[in-house]
Amino acid sequence: MARETTLVLVKPDGMRRRLAGEIIVRLERRGLELRAARLLKVSKAMGREHYAEHRGKPFFPGLVDFISSGPVLALAVSGESAISVVRTMMGATNPLDSAPGTLRGDYALELEENIVHGSDSKTSARRELALFFPDGLV
Repeated sequence: MARETTLVLVKPDGMRRRLAGEIIVRLERRGLELRAARLLKVSKAMGREHYAEHRGKPFFPGLVDFISSGPVLALAVSGESAISVVRTMMGATNPLDSAPGTLRGDYALELEENIVHGSDSKTSARRELALFFPDGLV
């Protein structure tokens, strides 16, 4: 196992529902370390860059609109196999397919608003961390 740092976003619906603290607690209780945090409003341009791999897909505009619809809490989280640990903790993208005990299984209500994002690979983590923490704090 390797120590990794990954990006976790508490999306606008998670912020509206005041779930940021619960998400941080669950990450830390799992043994992950919070390395940096930033509360921000994602611009449309930043949203397009963040979701660049989905450009051209029919749901792309909705992703950008949603991520830029309210405050987002960006977290840099580290630990052994952090990327896969976070992905497992989040649960399936569609909350209806997410197991109880996962973040989405316990808290998300619909596919389009599923409270949390986590990098899906080392390459994505590096790109996303640089986007949300451009000052290089992580």
